[in-house]
Amino acid sequence: MRIHAFHHLYHQRLARSTKPFAARGSKVVRCRYCQVAEKDCLCAYQPDIDSDVAVMLLLSDNEVFKPSNTGRLILDVVKNGYAYQWSRTEPSAEMLSVLNDTKYQPIVVFPEEYVADSSRLIEPNVAALCEDKTPLLIFLDGSWREARRMFNKSPYLDSLPVMSISPDSVSQYMMRRSDNEQHLATAEVASLVFGALDEQQLSHTLATWFAVFRESYMNSKTRNRPDETRPALNHFINQIRNEKFL
Repeated sequence: MRIHAFHHLYHQRLARSTKPFAARGSKVVRCRYCQVAEKDCLCAYQPDIDSDVAVMLLLSDNEVFKPSNTGRLILDVVKNGYAYQWSRTEPSAEMLSVLNDTKYQPIVVFPEEYVADSSRLIEPNVAALCEDKTPLLIFLDGSWREARRMFNKSPYLDSLPVMSISPDSVSQYMMRRSDNEQHLATAEVASLVFGALDEQQLSHTLATWFAVFRESYMNSKTRNRPDETRPALNHFINQIRNEKFL
C-alpha cells in the first residue's frame, strides 16, 4: 500500500484534535487509511498505475475526517498528489510553493456557471496551455457550499485558469445526499476530468475504484444488508489481473 498526502494530512489533523470527530458511522471500527470497516479493508487492493497529471486537494475544515470522503480515492490512483487543509487567511506555505513550481500548470476544476470571469475558462484540451508542464489539477473537496466558499475566498487561486466539466449522468454517490443530483462526488468529477484530458486508464481505474469504495462503505452501514460477495471488488480485481496480462 502506498501512503499518500491525504493519509499524512489525516494523521496530522488527528494528532492535533482535542476531541474525536463524531459523524454518522463513527461507531464503525474503520481502517485509518481506506476508512471502510476493518473487516472490509481495501488497502491491499490500492491501484498502482502511472499517469502524466498531478493533483492537489484543498479540503474544507472537517472533510479530512469524514469516512465518506472520496477525495482520498483520487490520490489512491494519482501518484503525484498533494493534500492541504484549506484556509482563507493562512494558506500553507508548502501549498503556495507547489502552486508556484514552474514544472506545473495549476488548473482549478470548478463548474463554469459559477465562474464570474469567463476569461479564466479553458477548453478540456489543455495541451496548448500546459506545453511542457505537468497539469496540476486542483479539486476543492468539501460540501457544495464549502467548495463555493473556497473558490470565492482563495486569493491565491484567483489568477489560475479554470476547467469545467458537464456531467451527463446522475451521480452514483450514495454516502451523502445532495439536493442537486448533478453535484457529483469529488472522485466522480476527477474521473470525468481525467477522461477529458485523454488519461483514459486513469479515468477508468478511478471510476471502478470509486465503485469498490462505495460498495464497501455501504456494507458498513447498519441499516443495510451487506453483500458479502462484493461484486464491485471482484470486478476490479479481475480488471487489474487482465491488464497485467495485456
